[in-house]
This record gives sequence, C-alpha cells and structure tokens, in this order.
Amino acid sequence: MRAVVIGVLTTVVVALGLLAVLLTRWLGDEQAVAAEREAVIRAAGAHAVNLLSVSHDSVEEDIRRVLSSSTGPARDAYEAGVAKLRQTTVADKVVQIGVLRSVGLVSLSGDEARALVVADGVIQWEGRKAAPRERFHRWTMDLTKSGGSWLVSRWEEVP
Repeated sequence: MRAVVIGVLTTVVVALGLLAVLLTRWLGDEQAVAAEREAVIRAAGAHAVNLLSVSHDSVEEDIRRVLSSSTGPARDAYEAGVAKLRQTTVADKVVQIGVLRSVGLVSLSGDEARALVVADGVIQWEGRKAAPRERFHRWTMDLTKSGGSWLVSRWEEVP
C-alpha cells in the first residue's frame, strides 16, 4: 500500500512540475508576443513622427532619422525625394512638427507586420507672417524586422 501512495504522489508531483513548466513557457511566449506587438507600434509611430518632423535648422538630421527607420521600397521612395525636400525646407525656412495621434496593429506574423497610423503635422515658416498650417495624415504601414529592429518597408496614405 505504501508503494502505491508513493507512486501516486510521485505522479502528482511530476504532473504538477510539467504543468508549471508548460505554464511558464506559455507565459513567456505571451510576453514575447506582447513585446513584439509593442515594438511594431513604437516603430510605426516613430516613423510617422519622423516623416512629419523636419526643420530647416536640422534637415540633415531629420532626413537621417527617416532613413534609419525605413527599409526597402519605403526607404527608396524617401531617398528619391530627399534633394527636393532639403532644398524646399531650407529655402522656405520650414519648421514642421509631427504629432502622433494613434497607432493600431493590424497584423503580426513572424518578421512582417502591418499597422494603421494617424498623425498630424503643423507647418510654420520662419520669417513669414503666414498662419501655421495643419495637415492630417492616415497611413497603412508595412514593417519588416531587420537586424532585430522593426523598420517601415512600405507605407500608403489612406484617404
């Protein structure tokens, strides 16, 4: 009888240990997924603010920020317009400030994700008496994980 009790207790202890291991692994996986979701949201939001924040005083740094948060077609498209952006921003003494309003995760699968982003930009011209202009932007952004970082690989303005 004593052998049976010890056998049952051993089985219960092993089962509880296995359950604890599985629960710990499951919680770890859930935390990892939550961390990835948060990283995608942060990356998409930062890229939107980077796109909308440019000043004649810091145009080179502003351009580098956008390039560092993008990859693939998004980076190529931005690079294609950099010369005009630089020239216009400096010549017109533009100061534009981006404000993030909202980011939502649409999908996340492996190293690919999609987010919806809402951000506004306020444009001012130093030395002009013109009133600041507000511009409202809504984007769908595709992100790719590259070198451990989420980068915007494609974006499209949503009407």
